[in-house]
Amino acid sequence: MIRATTAVLLWTCLVQLTALGDTWGPMVLKGWPSRETLSASALDVKLLPIVPARVLPPKRVYKNNGYLLISCNGGLNQMRSAICDMVAIARYLNVTLIVPELDKSSFWADPSEFEDIFDVDHFITSLRDEVRILKELPIRLKKRVELGLIHTMPPISWSDISYYHNQILPLIQRFKVLHLNRTDARLANSGQPFDLQKLRCRVNFSALRFTSQIEELGKRVVNLLKQKGPFLVLHLRYEMDMLAFSGCTQGCNDEEVEELTRMRYAYPWWKEKIINSELKRKDGLCPLTPEETSLALRALGVNSDIQIYIAAGEIYGGERRMASLKSTYPNLVRKETLLGADELGFFQNHSSQMAALDYLVSLESDIFVPTFDGNMAKVVEGHRRYLGFKKTILLDRRLLVELIDKYTSKLLNWDEFSNAVKDAHANRMGNPTKRLVIPDKPKEEDYFYANPEECFHPSSQNEPVNIIQ
Repeated sequence: MIRATTAVLLWTCLVQLTALGDTWGPMVLKGWPSRETLSASALDVKLLPIVPARVLPPKRVYKNNGYLLISCNGGLNQMRSAICDMVAIARYLNVTLIVPELDKSSFWADPSEFEDIFDVDHFITSLRDEVRILKELPIRLKKRVELGLIHTMPPISWSDISYYHNQILPLIQRFKVLHLNRTDARLANSGQPFDLQKLRCRVNFSALRFTSQIEELGKRVVNLLKQKGPFLVLHLRYEMDMLAFSGCTQGCNDEEVEELTRMRYAYPWWKEKIINSELKRKDGLCPLTPEETSLALRALGVNSDIQIYIAAGEIYGGERRMASLKSTYPNLVRKETLLGADELGFFQNHSSQMAALDYLVSLESDIFVPTFDGNMAKVVEGHRRYLGFKKTILLDRRLLVELIDKYTSKLLNWDEFSNAVKDAHANRMGNPTKRLVIPDKPKEEDYFYANPEECFHPSSQNEPVNIIQ
């Protein structure tokens, strides 16, 4: 009985093992999966295209001389150019750069951090063959900073790289960590090593990429505009902060003049307080008003049915001041009119992120027209030159206000006025030109980021879109 029972059990086990062998045998003994038993889905997976891994530049190996902390000041584009300068300086001093701190105490009071506006990981990795960039100091050095064992200073404006080698580098080597608390316009425009100039461009045009959220929303705005044809971006800098800072009150009533004056005195770092608005305007130092802008665009022959995207914050005086411009160019749009409140909700009270959207749209426009040569106007101008000398109308404000005053006082008829404006701007369309260099007067010479000619490709000129009659 025992032998019989054992035989039955063994036979049963053999049958089960045989059945399992038909399923698992080929997989275990012949490798997984076998050619015969590959399913259709497995075959599909196997044939999917392989996504190539991102190729990063090799890390640059060098002796680290210390760490550089920087606190940017100003608006988005003022900080943008400063970051480019500081990366170049860190590279040439062989120091480690900590991701820049953005200005949160300026007029706009934007609480955004670097990573809220720029793709911080791309910024770090794309430049790793030039300079080592960290998100924060190592712990041992962070404790020194918390104890106040750090040297803080603003560098001298418009200095060349020898100043940083001779005066800044020894401080870094001595203190290990140096904090530069003002970084705008601290590196000279011209006369710098060619490789340094190229690196400034590389940071500006490649490494400083906006976050995916900002990039995607910018593309959406551009697509909405392109669906209706060519479009012009008007950087209308007739905003409260600019008028208060510059003291320009053309077209304002007495109550508005008083409000702007109060605001100017409220900011102690705005050093100029008593300003003659009329004289400043005649010298071309005021942003054009919406009324003056309307006349200038008409005189230049810009089609009245063109889409005009207003790249600016709230225009001072609101609809009342925009009435003349809107009557001449009814297709005025803003990001607030193109996008829903839900799409812009994330960016509310974040002026630098809003400015980033305007920046992206400005780059893609058929024509870009700034009404004042502030930081955004200059940096966008230079970026459009880099992209192929895209048409940028650089208004001669000093001449324009003179011609406008003659026209409005009937000293010129319309044809005389229009021809004079066109002649004056024939060579002010963002075409290739040499950067003006004035030794010992860096504030009066051409700004590097408005015309970074060391970085241009000779054959990169675009065919302009004709939206001017």
